Amino acid sequence: MVLTYDEVGDVLDQIAEDFPPDFFDGLNGGIRLEEDAKPDPKFPPGELYIMGEYRQDMSGNSILIYYGSFVAVHGHRGRAAWERELFKTLAHEFTHHLEHRGGLHALDDKDAEFMARMKTKYQLE
Repeated sequence: MVLTYDEVGDVLDQIAEDFPPDFFDGLNGGIRLEEDAKPDPKFPPGELYIMGEYRQDMSGNSILIYYGSFVAVHGHRGRAAWERELFKTLAHEFTHHLEHRGGLHALDDKDAEFMARMKTKYQLE
């Protein structure tokens, strides 16, 4: 079951309301739902998608969630699965934000380890 872009936006709004207000400090770019998928260019087409990312740039700090990536990966799943995966992705990106604010990088390290395992799996190194 594919949720529409608007339905995912509504779900994200509901999920975001459950996070403590302090999580939003310094997140001046907010949470943005991007319509496109974001396949990871380091992997064969359709094999690995970026679901969300924490971005720091000239416009500030923001969390991006890629609707098209969710369609590609979770399109066949039910609404409850979409909601779980959206929550996990948003929580993951909030963790990046909070660690960035605190000068920490444990999740960055964990993500790098995951990517190294994936590159080995796909024989990209």
